[in-house]
Amino acid sequence: MADVLAEHNELIPVLNRFGIRIGVGDHTLLELCEAYELNADFILTVLNVYLDDSYLPDTSLTLFDAGLIADYFHRTVENYIEVLVPNIEKHLNAFIALSGSESRELSMLRELFLRFRERMTSYLQQMAENDSDDLPDDLLHDLKSILIKHLSTEYNQNLAYATIFSVHSLEKDLAAHNRLRDKVLRPKLNELDHTAIQELQQSISEEHNHNHRQNASSDRALTNREKEILRLIVQGHTNKEIAEVLVISHNTVLTHRKNIIAKTGIKTVPGLTFYCIRNGLISM
Repeated sequence: MADVLAEHNELIPVLNRFGIRIGVGDHTLLELCEAYELNADFILTVLNVYLDDSYLPDTSLTLFDAGLIADYFHRTVENYIEVLVPNIEKHLNAFIALSGSESRELSMLRELFLRFRERMTSYLQQMAENDSDDLPDDLLHDLKSILIKHLSTEYNQNLAYATIFSVHSLEKDLAAHNRLRDKVLRPKLNELDHTAIQELQQSISEEHNHNHRQNASSDRALTNREKEILRLIVQGHTNKEIAEVLVISHNTVLTHRKNIIAKTGIKTVPGLTFYCIRNGLISM
């Protein structure tokens, strides 16, 4: 599976939606599906549709449970809203910040993205609830086109490229997602009557509400004191120095450090530094 992902990087976020992360070792897809208790035939169908726009699942479609298919689409929509769109925004913000945040040209570019984000989020939320049409991505297309054709060359080229690449990645994923809806989801839903579709939608809604409650209850967020100590740790302070700065005992610092490691799952200072940057606790 590693060789396939190395050649087709666009499949990495697709597998992520099934819970399969990079670091697959020498395992085959079948071995990974067995380990994660996943339907290998369904995942193969999804991957083939993503790779080949002419691929048709034909007879294999009848083997898949409608709930399995609909749940994948629900998780994909969540991934767009929570990961891919914010990823574009992070790259764009970095590009604007380092290229001249006072520029009127860049301000207009950001306004274009904000309109796209609002429209995208609204549409995806509707798509999660209904079998709506393909996502209109003209604003997304315009954002990329402006960066490529119409932006002044004096701006940071590397960050512009990073923004363009993140936009392009979402465009390709959306195109494949729309094909998957046409070739897999809609044909399967056509096999169901109105009552069965309503029951399916209700089941998925209840499952995801339950998962969100579980995630919220199990989210062990750092306390303000732990964040304060974490910032001092990544700045290079020793436990003794932290105790002196915060006027607390050495043992209290050790206790907080243990809690930080337990909550983040990270032990090293470089790893904790990455965590701080990733979560906005310190600036780059």
